[in-house]
Amino acid sequence: MDFRGIIPPVITPFKDDGAIDYDGFTAMIEYLIDSSVHGVVVGGTTGEYYAQTKAERVELMRIARDVIDGRVPLIVGIGAIRTEDCIDYGVTAREHGADAILMPSPYYAVPTQLELINHALAVDRAVNLPIMLYNYPGRTGTTMEREFFERVGRSPNFASVKESTGDINQLHMLAREFPHIQLICGMDDQALEFFAWGAAGWVCAGGNCLPAEHLALYRAVAVENDIVKGRRIMSALMPFMRILEQGGKLIQIVKYACELQGLPAGPVRKPLRPLFKDEKRELEMTLRTLKHTMSQIEAGKSPDEGEGEDVNVISLNA
Repeated sequence: MDFRGIIPPVITPFKDDGAIDYDGFTAMIEYLIDSSVHGVVVGGTTGEYYAQTKAERVELMRIARDVIDGRVPLIVGIGAIRTEDCIDYGVTAREHGADAILMPSPYYAVPTQLELINHALAVDRAVNLPIMLYNYPGRTGTTMEREFFERVGRSPNFASVKESTGDINQLHMLAREFPHIQLICGMDDQALEFFAWGAAGWVCAGGNCLPAEHLALYRAVAVENDIVKGRRIMSALMPFMRILEQGGKLIQIVKYACELQGLPAGPVRKPLRPLFKDEKRELEMTLRTLKHTMSQIEAGKSPDEGEGEDVNVISLNA
């Protein structure tokens, strides 16, 4: 499978009583496909899979399959602690028509590299689907290191890795030493660096609320090889990316940004809590400025041509 392009990990909209808004989930997938994304991840971190029951996760797989109907690839996250549970989610994903699975390290268990290798190979043997590895020690507590990639990379199913350590040395190692494993950007504030190092795609939480802007960066750098335009776009995105990656409230930020765009999002599930009023105001202004700057770039104007214009007139729904 070719993991290429902009692949948002879709949010899970909730109702005020905490129940999943399945109609809203359907609407989000339709919105992303209409926005020309290249694939969709269901059951990722941004989708709050860790706060869902197995029945809910399986129902989201089923709905996603029916809604997508082959229009874009469906990648299903299988995050869990026990190897047996990861296999169960993987087999269920395959039975529900997933094109690939997203495999993080088992969280909380903190396995050694050898234990992690054995875990990944066991899932591979049982599920036999293309795998996007998910290297996110900030959430799982375990880093996939060189030893791990050397071993699992022998299986063709381990086709890509969403690299989310934030360590630029890890990015360099993967790009230089494991070119047969497609490199996927998993750190939103390093997207330009990832594409400069040949990343095939970007699994981007912010793609839920700003798909056009993420697609613009991908096209500029990964398709057109226009690094100058790419720097301008990334510069426009950076204030939002900084809040997203460094603000400590990634899911709340993405959901509120979706709400500002008129998209179904709803609250986050406990133990998370909604953004405070000052955090919402900061995000609103950041998005207004971002939209204004992107409109200047799209119009082909130089950075200073739009100075003096009122950024507050830029609609967040643009």
